[in-house]
Amino acid sequence: MTHAAGSMDRVFITGASSGIGAALARRYAQQGATLGLAARRRELLEELAASLPNPERHRVYALDVLDRPALAAAAQDFIGALGGADIVIANAGISHGTLTDRAEDLGVFDAVFATNVNATVATFAPFVEAMKAQPGPRRLVGIASVAGIRGLPGAGAYSASKAAVISYCESLRLELKQHGIPVVTIAPGYIDTPMTRHNQYPMPFLMPVDRFAELAVRAIGRGDSYRVIPWQMGVVAKLLRLLPNPLYDALFHKAPRKARKAAP
Repeated sequence: MTHAAGSMDRVFITGASSGIGAALARRYAQQGATLGLAARRRELLEELAASLPNPERHRVYALDVLDRPALAAAAQDFIGALGGADIVIANAGISHGTLTDRAEDLGVFDAVFATNVNATVATFAPFVEAMKAQPGPRRLVGIASVAGIRGLPGAGAYSASKAAVISYCESLRLELKQHGIPVVTIAPGYIDTPMTRHNQYPMPFLMPVDRFAELAVRAIGRGDSYRVIPWQMGVVAKLLRLLPNPLYDALFHKAPRKARKAAP
């Protein structure tokens, strides 16, 4: 398969079977990209691939992002088949409410960090050297969250994991700057996906997932270093950063909490 210099049409996405990952896949496929679709549920991946333009071009990788050898093998297969990767999106993530004083939640902390943080590193790692050698535009994309801006009650694992994604991607951005590889951090606000439909509280500025994907693809194409979507949540995030701790604590200590995975 030939690849035009300057184009970004080989896109690898984790967590691609539903929600944000599937919406990004649809958007890139509409633009003519060839996709590597990675997630645990093979049947959903195959249904998605079959529904996209040029279904025969897309590659499906049924794997768990915690399985590093499987991720590395998928990366090598994708690079080998297509001659490289232009965009790698570490999107796989999980969200559960957690409480530090509940012993049964400690394993949930481990799982959230393993999936949201360590698997982001493991997704990028097998692509970096190949990308350094490629001509043309390249992007590594981490999907964070506005929940990573400040800690929220009952969401210690999720907030901390997404804060870690933001900081990790910033470190990687500086490391790869000399190689001309932008690292893009996308921080979604409330996006209408199966994950957010479990939330039993109001979600301001809730955005349809396909609209989110449209805006995210634009930001990735520009090589934005950091982008909150929707923009209204970006304004809120900037204000939250500026709030002194006593005021933040007074406003948010009784904020609605995520449902816990472990027994109540």
